[in-house]
Amino acid sequence: MSGFVFGEKPIEIESGDGVHLYDSGGSEYLDFGASYACAPVGHSHPDVVSAVEQQASDLLFVQGSYPTETRTALYDRLAALAPGALSNVWLCNSGTEANEAALKFARHATDRETVVATKRAFHGRTLGSLAATWKQKYRDGFAVPDNVEFVDYGDADALADAVDEDTAAVLLEPVQGEGGVRPAPDGYLAAAREACDETGAALVLDEIQTGLGRTGALWACERAGVEPDVLTVAKGLGSGLPIGATVCADWIADDAGDHGSTFSGGPVPCAAALATLDVLERESLATHAGDLGGYLQSELSELPVRDVRGAGLLVGVEVKRGAMRALRALAMDHQLLALPAGRTTLRFLPPLSITEADIDRAVGALEGVL
Repeated sequence: MSGFVFGEKPIEIESGDGVHLYDSGGSEYLDFGASYACAPVGHSHPDVVSAVEQQASDLLFVQGSYPTETRTALYDRLAALAPGALSNVWLCNSGTEANEAALKFARHATDRETVVATKRAFHGRTLGSLAATWKQKYRDGFAVPDNVEFVDYGDADALADAVDEDTAAVLLEPVQGEGGVRPAPDGYLAAAREACDETGAALVLDEIQTGLGRTGALWACERAGVEPDVLTVAKGLGSGLPIGATVCADWIADDAGDHGSTFSGGPVPCAAALATLDVLERESLATHAGDLGGYLQSELSELPVRDVRGAGLLVGVEVKRGAMRALRALAMDHQLLALPAGRTTLRFLPPLSITEADIDRAVGALEGVL
């Protein structure tokens, strides 16, 4: 079998249902990774599948300059759900594209070039987003733009010192995911908001992994009472179909510049997104994530680990030895799928529909591995 980009795992996934995945041999796996938060309402939710099938039979695709009922409905829905006065929506195909658009919009609106981002941050792999991604292994070999200044995550004073009249945007994750599952300290996002207000910079919050109810609120920034100028969302928005969004304040959108994409707001991903949002709201999955996230962290804290941290159902477990060895053992010996977040941290971000029984099984599996 040929391959190119991804190193493949030795498990061939054939189907999914709710919080479970099944391999080609019929083995069942409890999914506590949700493909990096891409399955917030569970795998192959019937409402999402039905919406996709209906839209595909009506209109599979037409490029974004032709209005469609489905795309317009998603514009309106995201604008209504976005925090505060954010009401302008740009649709794309992935998280890195959403962040690319956010950076372009902010630079055009402010007529500035410098971006302030944080150490340990991950914002994507295209060149603009990669420039704001901290880890050197992602950046090596690429001539990434050098207009990004990195500061320590959580250090409000360092952030305030870095933001000035040359800063176009401050780009932050409300909870760092790839950087070890590190929630923003109390007051940090508010300090970022204040620094941007004082200098005229745009506050861009990357909610690609933290959004859509993951942390116990629809948007993690709502937990901090902070409204950004730009919010980016992707991953779970289409329940795994490729779709992302950049949601902007008027002052950003009014001067967004020349930006476009052939596949912006394709009808089928838009239908999946609308159905996903319907399920999230109808089943109160953000509240459920907050409740179950507290239970998950409490149970994990009883294990012999260095630290448990996170928000809602985005939880990091720092172990004493290499995370990858533990993840392999969880998958192969206990049929539990999870993710890394650095060399010593396991990342649990299951579908938001999990139960306490699912958590008990996952915690028991980790206890066996440890």
